[in-house]
Amino acid sequence: MAHHKSAKKRIRQTASRRLRNRYYAKTTRNFIRNLRSLKDAKSSEEALPKAFSMVDKLAKRGYIHKNKAGNLKSKLSARIASLKK
Repeated sequence: MAHHKSAKKRIRQTASRRLRNRYYAKTTRNFIRNLRSLKDAKSSEEALPKAFSMVDKLAKRGYIHKNKAGNLKSKLSARIASLKK
């Protein structure tokens, strides 16, 4: 157990940040999963910029690596392009 004031504060900060990070990551994963399940090209094309934004924010915050963000965006784009055909 922490004995110093600063250590107790650090524990509180870490807990709140962990919850916030989990929220952002989970909502992004859910959004991407729902986007992948769409069969309509028009609706998925409209949702794509929001997905890109969410992924970029995760990469900016350091929750996922920038290369993983790029790979996700690339695969989503390819999936949407295949729906257009």
